[in-house]
Amino acid sequence: MKKTSSINLFEKYLTIWVLLCMLIGVLIGQYLGFIPDFLARFTYAEISIPIAILIWLMIFPMMLKVDFTSLKNIKNNPKGLYLTWVVNWLIKPFTMFFIAGFFLLFIFSNLIEDSLARQYLAGAVILGAAPCTAMVFVWSHLTKGNPAYTVVQVATNNIILLFAFTPIVAILIRFTGVLDTIGMVLPLNTLILSVVLFVVVPLTAGMIVRQNVIKRRGEAYFNGGFLPKFKHVTIVGLLLALVLIFAFQSQVIIDNPLHIVLISVPLIIQTFVIFFIAYFAARKLRLSYDVAAPAGMIGASNFFELAVAVAIALFGAQSPVALATTVGIIVEVPVMLALVSIANRTKHWFKFV
Repeated sequence: MKKTSSINLFEKYLTIWVLLCMLIGVLIGQYLGFIPDFLARFTYAEISIPIAILIWLMIFPMMLKVDFTSLKNIKNNPKGLYLTWVVNWLIKPFTMFFIAGFFLLFIFSNLIEDSLARQYLAGAVILGAAPCTAMVFVWSHLTKGNPAYTVVQVATNNIILLFAFTPIVAILIRFTGVLDTIGMVLPLNTLILSVVLFVVVPLTAGMIVRQNVIKRRGEAYFNGGFLPKFKHVTIVGLLLALVLIFAFQSQVIIDNPLHIVLISVPLIIQTFVIFFIAYFAARKLRLSYDVAAPAGMIGASNFFELAVAVAIALFGAQSPVALATTVGIIVEVPVMLALVSIANRTKHWFKFV
């Protein structure tokens, strides 16, 4: 599997693109409100069809990169995989719940109304339960991680996600109290449909397309000729989806601009906490640096495309829940680049192997 040689212009300045999309979306929502009003009519099982299409365009190219044949390498060095699984599924969602809850419901209680804070917390929970799938290949490369091992980590996490994401999100959202606050019953069928629509379908389609192309043209063509064709599809899908999300969210943002900053605080703290939990655990397990660094990056970063999709499906594109997951996109790249720098400067911690 061909790895990204460096972080590209779009990825490096993702935060700037997101801010531009926020500005454009808010302006559309305020001055061309008939556009989001019209698009809001197209829903199925509470899922926005226009945004679902755009998010599917984002996710499908990422799923094409997942090489499940690499799963056969698990037996060679399983400790790094066990660490990733434990951090992603037994630690990360719950630390996100407690850290975000502590800040949004207590520290910022005088700045955010309780009902709104609980909806932001629900968004943070959804974000925390979605481990990174695509951008982790960039972080792995920038930390000189083992590319083959990173593929196995991502592939196995995708499998676990199919079964663990729904129950974890369902349980933690109930504990946020948001359902009682807004008088809503958690639609489990919508949550399950979201995972099927945004994970199972693109993952299966990606696997089928990948196998067929490699069988007909070879792996070299797939990596060098086929995958690059979808590079701009992901970018366009992401940017258009963000414009629509912010158009739907325009009034919430206009009414609560400070909330964007407040939501980002626990998200940033959570990212650092999870990275160092995984990173120090890897050192304790005496893992090599090229496995330890990606393990920390996978735990720290998020599959924000899935998180946004699920938040919209469950609560709507105009909900504060969806806004909270979108804030995760704003803070993702600058924070992860900081962690890449930290990892590269502490490589000597792993000299024992």
